[in-house]
Amino acid sequence: MDDIASQFQRVTDVVEEISVASQEQSQGVAQVGKGISHMDKTTQENAAMMEEMATASSLLHEKADNLVNTVSVFKLSARVAPLRG
Repeated sequence: MDDIASQFQRVTDVVEEISVASQEQSQGVAQVGKGISHMDKTTQENAAMMEEMATASSLLHEKADNLVNTVSVFKLSARVAPLRG
C-alpha cells in the first residue's frame, strides 16, 4: 500500500510540474503575442507616416516646380555683381 501511495505522490508531483510548466508556457506565449501586436501597431504607424511623407514630398515637389516657373521670368545678367552681406 505504501508503494501505491508513493507512486501516486510521484504522479501527483509530475502532474503539478506539468501544470506549472504549462502556465509558464502560456505566459510566454502571451508575451510573444503582445510583442507581435506591438510590432504590428508600430509597422502600421510607420506605413501611415510614410504615406504622409510621400504626400508631403509630392506637394513640395509641385510647389518647387511652381516656384521655378514663377522665377523663370526673371533674367539675370552675367554682369550683375553678387550681393555682399
